[in-house]
Amino acid sequence: MRVGLVCPYSLSVPGGVQGQVLGLGRELRRRGHEIRILAPTDGPPPDPDVTPLGPSVLNSSNGSMAPLAPDPSAQLRTIRALWDESFDVIHIHEPFCPGPTVTSVLMKSAPLVGTFHAAGEQPAYRYLAWLARTIGKRLDARVAVSNAAKAMIEPTIGGVWNVLFNGVEVDRFADAVPWDRPADRSVVLFVGRHEDRKGLSVLLDAVRFLSGDTVVWVAGDGPQTEELKAKHRGEPRIEWLGRIDDDERDRRMAAADVFCAPSIGGESFGVILLEAMAAGTPVVAGDIDGYRGVAGELDGHRAAGVLSPPGDSVALGAALRRVLDDPDVADELRREGRLRADRFSMSALTDAYLGLYSAVSGVPVP
Repeated sequence: MRVGLVCPYSLSVPGGVQGQVLGLGRELRRRGHEIRILAPTDGPPPDPDVTPLGPSVLNSSNGSMAPLAPDPSAQLRTIRALWDESFDVIHIHEPFCPGPTVTSVLMKSAPLVGTFHAAGEQPAYRYLAWLARTIGKRLDARVAVSNAAKAMIEPTIGGVWNVLFNGVEVDRFADAVPWDRPADRSVVLFVGRHEDRKGLSVLLDAVRFLSGDTVVWVAGDGPQTEELKAKHRGEPRIEWLGRIDDDERDRRMAAADVFCAPSIGGESFGVILLEAMAAGTPVVAGDIDGYRGVAGELDGHRAAGVLSPPGDSVALGAALRRVLDDPDVADELRREGRLRADRFSMSALTDAYLGLYSAVSGVPVP
């Protein structure tokens, strides 16, 4: 089968949607399918099967800054690629994002599968409901990555929905070689954009409740970086890493004693939690809808992470100490985490998508 994957966000910028598109592409290619990924890039394409659609510009979205390509030149490249490739099916991620995804829906050169990732408050869906309904009618299959994402978009678009949770490339994280780390210290890792919804400020405020032999690795950057550095200047337990590549992220994840994702909202699905679980690292995260379905109790199985009230640095400090100070708790989280990661594997997700691709295109999948 020949599949086009359309991503609205620059593949040069780390992000959850970008990671899903690239991971799904790798798994489809491994199974012998022909794929092309159409997306903006701000440098060399990160995958040989990427068709670059041009550079991105930052746009405010869901409490963050999204690297989109809404300019006419990117749309012309999108149209040209869609006509040239003759896809059996086109899989569009975030169909309502301005740029290549909306262009792909309106052009509709092949059957369309649309996956919606965002959750939380999205005013555009109210103000431009007519456009959302138009887009929804052109999709041959509608997918939401979580119940929270479905709850946001279903009232506007309606129709039949599939909930297919995001996937994790389990072997990639399980096989990562741990980063060198101080042998006599406990390590907490944060990876994410330094903005309010990611909750980094909550984690840094919680450092005062941790033991003196703990180090907190802070990866990433964002609009709050300089403010937070200034506020916590002189705190020797915080190590600022800046933006790191995927290989370093995977290795640091494998080396850490705890992966902490203290987000306070706006997350539809915690794929980064699953990545840490696949690496064998216990997870402490904000108790929000998008994370609860990943790390909380699920279908009679124990919780795979410790969830802390969002925005509460005292409670977060206690949750981190619970894992860092009790080896039995940490070991149980590692066991449950690996089981949870296997459940949400990219392989299982690809099986589900191939079923949808075949249903909408009529092309059988062996």
